[in-house]
Amino acid sequence: MHPTTEPTRVLLTGFEPFDGETTNPSWQAVRTAAGTPLDGFAVHTVELPCVYGASLTALRTAIAETSPDLVVCVGQAGGRPDVTVERVAVNVDDARIPDTAGAEPVDEPIVPGGPAAYFATLPIKACVAAVRAAGLPASVSNTAGTFVCNHVFYGLAHLIATELPHVRGGFVHVPYAPEQVTDRARPSLPVDAMATALRAIVVAAARTRTDLKVAEGATH
Repeated sequence: MHPTTEPTRVLLTGFEPFDGETTNPSWQAVRTAAGTPLDGFAVHTVELPCVYGASLTALRTAIAETSPDLVVCVGQAGGRPDVTVERVAVNVDDARIPDTAGAEPVDEPIVPGGPAAYFATLPIKACVAAVRAAGLPASVSNTAGTFVCNHVFYGLAHLIATELPHVRGGFVHVPYAPEQVTDRARPSLPVDAMATALRAIVVAAARTRTDLKVAEGATH
């Protein structure tokens, strides 16, 4: 008998709607990406509240319940034209708008005494290349903002660094979905395309241990 290979356990997270929106394409894309079986992977999903603190509690619970090898958190970056794989999370909450519970922290550390920043433990450039190979626009991002997306990204990175060294993880931002911008000239991407990008990222992250040595930096 041939030994069976355990599937790679993946946790994908998206967010609830925020800032007056009725939908959040990050959660739509996560659900769509997980809706079709991916050979060699066991994919679990969870919708996080767009709330400081509570989002990290929900993430920690989901990780405890699913024991993932790989965690990819996804959020909406309205205004960006492509799928962006985040490089770095910073240890600060600085809210331009309130979260869905009404909190607006300003210049507050996510983890008091924690490092100023963490790098993603995903092969970010290989993930970008995989999305482009799927025929979709993608790039490396060097800022995840200072809202709940960065809050979750930093919290995940801190958890990996301090408690879960066997887990790899990071954060991906997706643009608006078309139905969100019918009355405004803003970039958008269909949810199905976002889901295709996420599946490409999952496969690339699982199969790549040494990232590509290619230029994906920014001048500003």
